[in-house]
Amino acid sequence: MPDQQLWYVENIDLSNIFCPKKIGAGALEAKDHLEFGANQYIYLPEEPARRIFLISSGRIKIGTYGADGKEVTKAILNPGEVFGELALISEDARRDFAYTLEPTELCVLEKEDLKDMLKERNDLQLFFMRLIGSRTLQLEQRLENLMFKTSRSRIVEFLHHLAETRGRVVGYEREVRNMLTHKEIADLTGTSRQTVNAVLNDLRRQNILTFDRKRMLVRDMEQLAAAA
Repeated sequence: MPDQQLWYVENIDLSNIFCPKKIGAGALEAKDHLEFGANQYIYLPEEPARRIFLISSGRIKIGTYGADGKEVTKAILNPGEVFGELALISEDARRDFAYTLEPTELCVLEKEDLKDMLKERNDLQLFFMRLIGSRTLQLEQRLENLMFKTSRSRIVEFLHHLAETRGRVVGYEREVRNMLTHKEIADLTGTSRQTVNAVLNDLRRQNILTFDRKRMLVRDMEQLAAAA
């Protein structure tokens, strides 16, 4: 699975780009900074694609609806991540939806304003090119996994990648805080909540990892990789 870390933003202050007046200054206009409660839509398919968003706090689910009306989760994003970026590639209307999983604050840029910035800043051009490319590769990898790998393999590989990209090193272990729910993992791996629960419990019995609602602690990354 492609690296999900935003390794290409090292020299870009996204908060200053999206919220140049700074939240702490108390001078942001309403259009610059939005607040939502949990379980609210930011946008829906077919709505005009006029804005790009940066998550200040909270979590966002990006998804779409199939021809049968079934919901498909494409990504779950955390503070510091950008979404709605496909508005930049001549999309007049959204093809997906964005939905808050908890109380969320967003910084907002109008598409036309960002396009003007892109003309002047090569680093911003590179950021969005890589962001769009990285997410496209992630979706392609998920499709390949759905076609060729078992449910267990998809779940274990997802957990390993989550620990590798989101976890912090604690001695010889890796800790992932603000752990995803079993349903969220199931949605992202094309499995069921019951299967995720069974795989996690099996890995815990093998002492490869432990988990609760708030965190996951991987005791041995090599064993976790081998378990796939």
